[in-house]
Amino acid sequence: MHDQLRQNTTSCCCAASRGGHLKEKITSTAALENAASSELDTPSVYPTPQSDISYINNIEGTSNQKVTDMAWEKEPELILIEGGRFLMGTNDPEAFAADGEGPVREVQIDSFYLDACTVTNAEFERFVKDTGYQTEAEQFGWSFVFHSFVTSQTAAQVRTVVQQTPWWWVVEGANWAHPEGPDTHIRDRGEHPVIHISWNDANAYCHWAGKRLPTEAEWEYAARGGLIQKKYPWGDTLRPEGQHYCNIWQGVFPTKNNAADGYAGTAPSRSFPPNGYGLYNMAGNVWEWCADNYVTDHEKPVMAEAAFHEEVRKVLKGGSYLCHRSYCNRYRVAARIPNTPDTSTGHIGFRCAANVLTV
Repeated sequence: MHDQLRQNTTSCCCAASRGGHLKEKITSTAALENAASSELDTPSVYPTPQSDISYINNIEGTSNQKVTDMAWEKEPELILIEGGRFLMGTNDPEAFAADGEGPVREVQIDSFYLDACTVTNAEFERFVKDTGYQTEAEQFGWSFVFHSFVTSQTAAQVRTVVQQTPWWWVVEGANWAHPEGPDTHIRDRGEHPVIHISWNDANAYCHWAGKRLPTEAEWEYAARGGLIQKKYPWGDTLRPEGQHYCNIWQGVFPTKNNAADGYAGTAPSRSFPPNGYGLYNMAGNVWEWCADNYVTDHEKPVMAEAAFHEEVRKVLKGGSYLCHRSYCNRYRVAARIPNTPDTSTGHIGFRCAANVLTV
């Protein structure tokens, strides 16, 4: 099954990679907690969560929305982002220097359009019905799923996990239409972001829709919503006046999530207050693919740095519902991670951009 999975790089802490190493499945809670704590830069103490939420299918039924004829026909809302100069990146002490978040640099952006929301299951289903497209997860026959979302029946069939992040399980039959494995479905998640989407899949959708992926600079410029060097799309405080502004992990990662923000898995694409440009979920919920190759030295030509890697990696921005300050504090605007363009996981999606002249 896994002969296509290359064994030349390791996965990063936030996302599994088809270029990563696998090992035999770990099932004990203690083993998962030890794996997480061994990766922490600065271990922290958190209160015991009120509940241990295990299966996404059991907890999101009241908040999910049916795929209706209205949702099927609805066109994504494109937001015009007026161009300008902005300060990209960060010198914040919380930043991950190895990720290439800094230094702060001035970047010029031309005007462009960006979808207000990530592409939804309903929208992606329309694309598949129109074209017959098969995602790379479907072609490989498997994808990466977070351990607590896998039903007991599917869990019994799982044999391998990601070596450095054993909460990522290799689940046969997991794909955009069956997000947690073959015994799950998107029937009640039409307005949630489509997941298990590779960079190549995202580009195929964009081509069909007459759009494109945003560049990393465009994405970050838009995510800031007109604010200057703020940590989040809404400011520097994670929970202004105690209110949740994004969908991230609440509790003790990776074993206990109390879903205090309302969601243990994905939230509908149009959730929480939008930023100053009217864009939803630019922090948390799902990682979003950008067009760019991933580099960490921003003064070096892209191809020069890419030559040091055996394969091209692409940029992901925004963080996901699995991000937690104790482990993956990457729901900040400047945060970024790389992954291979054929990788798909249960927390990777995308939104589309378009040139002003093509709309």
